[in-house]
Amino acid sequence: MHQFPIRVYYEDTDAGGVVYHANYLKFAERARTEALRQVGISQQELLATHKIAFAVRTCHIEFFKPARLDDLLTIESHLDDSGSASLDMSQTIKKDDDILVTLSIRLAVVGDGMKPTRLPQEIKDKIQSIFQ
Repeated sequence: MHQFPIRVYYEDTDAGGVVYHANYLKFAERARTEALRQVGISQQELLATHKIAFAVRTCHIEFFKPARLDDLLTIESHLDDSGSASLDMSQTIKKDDDILVTLSIRLAVVGDGMKPTRLPQEIKDKIQSIFQ
């Protein structure tokens, strides 16, 4: 499991000071990116060196409680499964011990022309190491 803290800023909220629903997707994306960085994977380098990128194939999100301006949230990310050209992940956005949002995400590994491509084994090994 990887944990990533994030603070809710004014720009993340609607007029009532509640996090706008689409911003939870941004928070989750940041957490996944930081998890990769922690094991030395730069998405920019993946594209330049390996000619691959991650694209969200599916996303299921459930909202339980709202986050509000100035809340400190924690995003917990789990790798549920890794295929040759995909990653299945679950993410939980919490405030303290309260679960606010859950996400189930399938990431496709894509290459030229956004076509599915195999994830190199050394990259797959690094990704699996962060979530053990």
